[in-house]
Amino acid sequence: MKKIQISPSILSADFSQLGNEIKRLEEGGADMIHVDVMDGHFVPNLTIGPPIIKALKKNCSIQFDVHLMISPVEKYIKAFADAGSDIITIHPEATDNLKRAVGTIKSLGKKAGVSLNPKTHISALKDVINDIDLILIMSVNPGFAGQSFMGEVLPKVTELRKIINDKKLKIDIEIDGGINFETAPLAVKAGANILVSGTTIFSGSLKDNIQKLRNCA
Repeated sequence: MKKIQISPSILSADFSQLGNEIKRLEEGGADMIHVDVMDGHFVPNLTIGPPIIKALKKNCSIQFDVHLMISPVEKYIKAFADAGSDIITIHPEATDNLKRAVGTIKSLGKKAGVSLNPKTHISALKDVINDIDLILIMSVNPGFAGQSFMGEVLPKVTELRKIINDKKLKIDIEIDGGINFETAPLAVKAGANILVSGTTIFSGSLKDNIQKLRNCA
């Protein structure tokens, strides 16, 4: 099993102090920074764009794990890559050619991820499973922070972990949505090795919560 990594979601951070929040996360032991990008079209919320990522990246040495919930996604991949994204994750529903979009991400020297919503079947990955670096399993419906964990996605995690192991692929399984000290162990047991958490990490000491989340998993 791969080392468990923690990717705090800045969706739950104090946006008036975002630069300082990211610095605190890095100092607190975060493995990467999870950035949710929403366009108000693909999902019902608006967040940040490439200029903010570029500004924040200047003062951060760990990876930016950027989740694009925007459509059409191909129109914006290069801008987010140029802004400093290290991992770019997209949704199959946000492009009419997932394989081409993944190829674009890889051609820009970035790690490519594909995100599966709770109702998206793993068959959506069939044409790109050998090309990607990460699979992001959404354990809530994307759009807003603070939602409750949907345990029904765990069999999907287990099935994907088996496929990855059987094929001897080097793909991380990340899970996002309702991840806390109770649900993290369930996600890890199912096969996830990267945990995205926002509300739990930002409720109290960042360092203590990051370590506790990693240990409880």
